[in-house]
Order: sequence, then C-alpha cells, then structure tokens
Amino acid sequence: MSLPIEVDALVIGGGIVGASAALFLARTGKRVALLERDFFGSHSSGVNYGGVRRQGRPLSQLPLSQRAHAIWGDLHNLIGIDGEYLRSGHLKLARSDKDMAALVAYEQASRGFGLDLQLLDRAQLRARFPWAGDVAVGASLCADDGHANPRVVSPAFAFAAGRAGAQLFEQAHVTEVAHDGNAFSVTTAGGQRFRSPWLLNCAGAWAAQLAEQFGEPVPMRSGHPAMLVTEPLPLFMDVSTGVEGGGIYARQVARGNCVLGGGQGFPVDPTRARPGQAAILEILRNAVELYPALAGAQAIRTWSGTEGYLPDREPVLGESSTQPGLLHGFGFAGSGFQIGPAAGEALAQIVCSGSPQIALDAFSIKRFHAVSQPTLQPMHSATAVPTGTDNVIPLLRGRSQP
Repeated sequence: MSLPIEVDALVIGGGIVGASAALFLARTGKRVALLERDFFGSHSSGVNYGGVRRQGRPLSQLPLSQRAHAIWGDLHNLIGIDGEYLRSGHLKLARSDKDMAALVAYEQASRGFGLDLQLLDRAQLRARFPWAGDVAVGASLCADDGHANPRVVSPAFAFAAGRAGAQLFEQAHVTEVAHDGNAFSVTTAGGQRFRSPWLLNCAGAWAAQLAEQFGEPVPMRSGHPAMLVTEPLPLFMDVSTGVEGGGIYARQVARGNCVLGGGQGFPVDPTRARPGQAAILEILRNAVELYPALAGAQAIRTWSGTEGYLPDREPVLGESSTQPGLLHGFGFAGSGFQIGPAAGEALAQIVCSGSPQIALDAFSIKRFHAVSQPTLQPMHSATAVPTGTDNVIPLLRGRSQP
C-alpha cells in the first residue's frame, strides 16, 4: 500500500467555504489538500441564486460579512476572474406596513456596520424603480451589495487554490476519517490516503455526519431552494432584489435572463434534489405581483440543490469542542455564497495563527451541546448534487392555478 499524502491541512468539501480556506492556506505556504466528492463548485456553491448581499443578515454575521465584502471587491486579483460580480445594489421590498416597519428596525439596528441602508417609501420606490409591482409599499436599498455568477465563481476559488500550491482532488469521495492521537487519517473510495494535523469540515449539508463522529451532533436539516431562470428579456431591473419575510428573490443579468428563487423543492435521493411543481408555481405567482414585467415570460430551466439549516439559522464556524485540530465550516442556511470567502479565511487564520481576526463565538458548535467524548466510526462524506430540468414554463399573468 502506498504511503499517505502528508499535508499541513486537509479540507473536505470543495464548495466556496472549503475552497476559500484552501486558497488562503496555500497563499501562506501551507501544504493543503482539497477533497471534493464530485467537481469543485458544481453543487450547492455553484447552483445558488448568486446573491452577494450583506443586507438582511443577522447582526452577528455582519462583521464577517463586511470582511467578505472587501474580499469580493478584490475578486479578480484573488481568483483570476471577475465572476460576473456586479455591485448593482440589493433592494429589499416590503409588501405591507408591518414589513416596512421591520426594514426600518433593521436599518436602525445595523447602523455602525457600514451598510449605509437607504429606506424608500412608496413614492420614492416608484420614482427610482418604476418596475416594482403595486404590491410593494416601500423598500430598503443597500447600494453596494450585488450579485455574481456562482457557476464560475465557486470553482474558480478551488482552481486559484491549486495555482497557489494546494493539491486538488475531485471525485474524491471520503469513506473513512480517523484520528490516532497525533493526526487525522482520511481515506477515499478511490484508495487515496491522506494524513494531516488539521482537518477542515466544510462538507455542506453532510458536514453534520463528520461532526457527530467526533461527538458533536447538531440538529441540522436539509433544505432544497427552488430556482428558475427565464428566457432573455428586455433589461428592466438593475438591482438584485429580495422581499422582507421571504418568499422570492430575483435579479436580471446582462444577457436579459432573470434568475428567480423562492420556496423549497424536495430530495430525489440523499444527494439529489428537484424544485417541484408547487415551488415553481409559487415563484411564478409572486414574480408577476412584484415584477409585472415578467408576465408572460418563459422559464427555460429549473433546478434545486441541498443546503444545511440549523435551528437558529446561524452557521457552525470555528474549532471543534472535542477534537483538537478539527475545524467546522457548515450550516450557512442558503446564505453562504457572499460570506463564504471570509469564513474560509477565518478557518485558515485559525490554522496559521491559532485564532481568527474576527471573533466566531456566535457560531461555535458548543451552543448545541455539552462537550462529549468522540466515538470514532467510518464516515461517508458528500456534497450537494442538485439536478436541473429544461422545462419551458410560462410566467403567469395572474395568480397561479392548480
């Protein structure tokens, strides 16, 4: 049997968090290996909506989100492409006076974090964004937020890590993880073996399996955001949008296609998901109410993926409470694309200097349980594997019908 590959840090999960961690580690000269079950950025990190927003996040995430905002601003220098990243602004719409009051409260609570939110009443909203539907009574604008193309950005982080010296392994399904008191040993289905004093658990919705192996079970559930994209349309919307209280989010790209999401799909099997008819019809119903210009447009593709959600909708990020050398970065509840590079950087800082520059106490895995002793068992890692369908669906001119 061949000798294991010895590295300073081993990252399981090639999404944007894991790939970012590998990139920042490699840039410091660390020997790092990045393992992805399928292809880098081809799943959850690569099929999300593409929103790059700070607005609407819990206040506890804003310091990390602000750091990510700075990283995104230097994206081309960091990963070699612009990723279609555009600081278009993020407009959060209110559909009721209660929703507008919530936007006002958030603007007040988030002052001092640098978001510079602009509150717009109904008249101001119509004057600046005349395409907004009559159902919108006002909005909050974060002018420097925006969007990017996750299909190109997420794998680009991994490839940039490779150029910086990281060893990249795609189609490397991890089948066994153990710790012998000195280092972690990891084996893949293909027979590759690795050994490292640091292990970064960035396996997305499946990361809880590895955490539980080391005595840190977490109540994480899987979610399957439903997404669709329309045919190219005349340009009418120049900001990324969301809605207070959820339900739908939408943006239009330079080619004219509108990307929309909202609601939940369903799993096909443990590694695949689809949006489902009910979720797509709900997106379409909300779309024409909020964005009348979409009436009659064709949805040319639908898809879903798998995300990990914890009860407080906060991620687990930082050191294990039971196993020295084990770091966690998962559970971003569908909002990991923007904050992912800063999360990866924070994990790399723990490896390199012992602590992150931004406090991660709010995201500690300790919040879910008392420290317990690990029970080591073979584990099977996975990463999100969404599916797409090329259905052509008309956006309804009114409310959806069964």
